[in-house]
Amino acid sequence: MGGDFAPQAVVEGVVDAVKDLDVNIVLVGIESQVREELKKYTYPAEKIEIVHAPEVVGMHESASTPIRRKKESSISVGINLLKEKQYEAFISAGNTGAVVAASTIYLGMLPGVDRPGIGIVIPTLTGFAFLIDAGANTEAKPEHLLQNAQMANVYAREVMGIEEPKVGLLNIGEEAGKGSGFEKETYKLMEEKLPNFIGNIEANEVFTGKGNCIICDGFVGNIVLKVAEGLMESAGKIAKREIVKNPLSMFGALILKFTLKNARKLVDYSEYGGAPLLGVNGLVMISHGRSSPKAIKSAIRATKREIEHNIIEKIIKDVKGNG
Repeated sequence: MGGDFAPQAVVEGVVDAVKDLDVNIVLVGIESQVREELKKYTYPAEKIEIVHAPEVVGMHESASTPIRRKKESSISVGINLLKEKQYEAFISAGNTGAVVAASTIYLGMLPGVDRPGIGIVIPTLTGFAFLIDAGANTEAKPEHLLQNAQMANVYAREVMGIEEPKVGLLNIGEEAGKGSGFEKETYKLMEEKLPNFIGNIEANEVFTGKGNCIICDGFVGNIVLKVAEGLMESAGKIAKREIVKNPLSMFGALILKFTLKNARKLVDYSEYGGAPLLGVNGLVMISHGRSSPKAIKSAIRATKREIEHNIIEKIIKDVKGNG
């Protein structure tokens, strides 16, 4: 029931996923609304189940809502299902804070991990990178960032297929002595514990491909992503505005149509679908609040890769080994 276009976009994305991917989906939400949406489609009925959850957590409600006031929300019910063996992952485009809080309380943390981190795949000039944390933990300690780096290392290697990921700390300068005491302490800890640590990465290097795993606290990471998202939207609108002013520019844009289409695809969040919540004792994927059916399907595809690569067990092993 979460997201700006729920349940319509969620149901359509799920129907597409069960047709094209080898998955079985449980739709958790207000049953009457979910069934009404499903009537619009033809799909393999045995692959979609419905679990009724009568309450909905709004996008602007407190993160504690599914724990304290709405224990029958789709977030609470869905995450609690994940504790049962027959379910392997939970995906939501709903209230991010609520998903993080409910996952942390109901599922608990993995051994060796103190706080969860939201990771996100971002495009770079050389391929893709994994940034963590994008907003789960805004008051982090150096050891939390180390744990995030260890989890990111596993995700980049196992799910993204990067054999030897390069891990960098997002900071205000390249030198080891840059930043506040927090960044300096984190730098020393990563230098000591991570053999693939490449040092500090400045903000202007986030999308260059210098690092495969970019580590920061949730406050900084969320700002980076929101600024990048806003910049891309504004740049696109400015380009369109200027192109229509000049017929010659419009002709040039027509010639570059397919190139521009591919470029847009690289920075389109719906291509990646969601951001894994790493560190909790279960596979949880957080999708964008504006998720389209395409984004929902992409989130299911990405989550399926996490399941196939046994990501939870590998994170436990790496965090314990480097702790």
